[in-house]
Amino acid sequence: MSGGIDSSVVAHLLKEQGHDIIGVRFTLWTDPLAPPLAEILPSKCCNAQNISRADRVAKRLGIPLHILDLEEEFKREVVDPFLNGHRKGVNPNPCIGCNRTIKFGRLLEFADELGCEKLATGHYAQILPSPSGGGLEPVLSLTKERGGKKFHLLEALDTSKDQSYFLYGLTQKQLSRVLFPLGNLLKSEVYALADYFGIPYEHASYRESQDLCFFPEKTPRAFLKRHLSNALKPGPIVCKSDGKKIGTHQGVLLYAIGQRRLGVGGQRIPLEVVQKNYSSNKLIVDIKGKTQIKELKINSIRWVGSPLPSKLCHPLKARTHSMGQKYEGKLEYRNDKGIFTFASLIPPQSPGQHLVLYRGEEIVGGGVIT
Repeated sequence: MSGGIDSSVVAHLLKEQGHDIIGVRFTLWTDPLAPPLAEILPSKCCNAQNISRADRVAKRLGIPLHILDLEEEFKREVVDPFLNGHRKGVNPNPCIGCNRTIKFGRLLEFADELGCEKLATGHYAQILPSPSGGGLEPVLSLTKERGGKKFHLLEALDTSKDQSYFLYGLTQKQLSRVLFPLGNLLKSEVYALADYFGIPYEHASYRESQDLCFFPEKTPRAFLKRHLSNALKPGPIVCKSDGKKIGTHQGVLLYAIGQRRLGVGGQRIPLEVVQKNYSSNKLIVDIKGKTQIKELKINSIRWVGSPLPSKLCHPLKARTHSMGQKYEGKLEYRNDKGIFTFASLIPPQSPGQHLVLYRGEEIVGGGVIT
């Protein structure tokens, strides 16, 4: 129960359906080096308004609300890999690891400690079980697992709010115990339910949590400057076409592939970052849209269900960002490494981000872009 509208509506729905429920809110690591008066943005899940709302909803429903201190685990499992990735020259996505290890890892352990069967959250995604010998299998064309149900991860009904991209790392064991009551609802219906249940929020000013939660700013730039200052070294911004220097960057790890705001004035044609050369400390840019790629290498491949047969070419769709375009293509892989070849050219992508694989509306698996 973060205190947001989504988790508050879920609590009311489950209570109305007659479930015995226990609320859990956790405290996570926040940046001790942040300015002491830094504003906690409304888009952060840890803001005071959300915390207060979680308390009020729990009291209204007459349910216990546990506060679980996960600062140490969150720092170790989420923040440190984020910083280490930037040190190595990649742009990690910390939310995917957080879901696997913290939200659906540590919380399921806590559910066991409390004697709870299921973990329900306000995520927009769907989990559909298929019994052995039938159910969804013919529709989704996946190999059946013997000896019981298989759990399929699907996009939410409301594709504009879908969060399934961030959940591809969950295991079958985790999916078997998770409920997403909002997965088949539109966001407008969730707001209507919030009004129906009398959940307190201001329509005009309410904003959903959507930014990384462990620093107060909207982007990680200031956070990286605070924690990786020793790794920041100014260097040239050069054009890919002729190698001409057009400006100076403040440290290549502060920039992402595709970034257009470069702090370089006087350019008539919009430019974007297409490569970060750590050995020469150069930030390489090109005319927006000019540099395109045909394939991406990935590693650390994870499958939601049974792995697809290796050493074969599998026609799938892929996303490189949570709300980005789905691209047609084919995957070939061996062990936990693979190559996804796109049916048409796409923009360059940042190593460290995730390529998530789809078959229709089902999430098959994914891997880390190298």
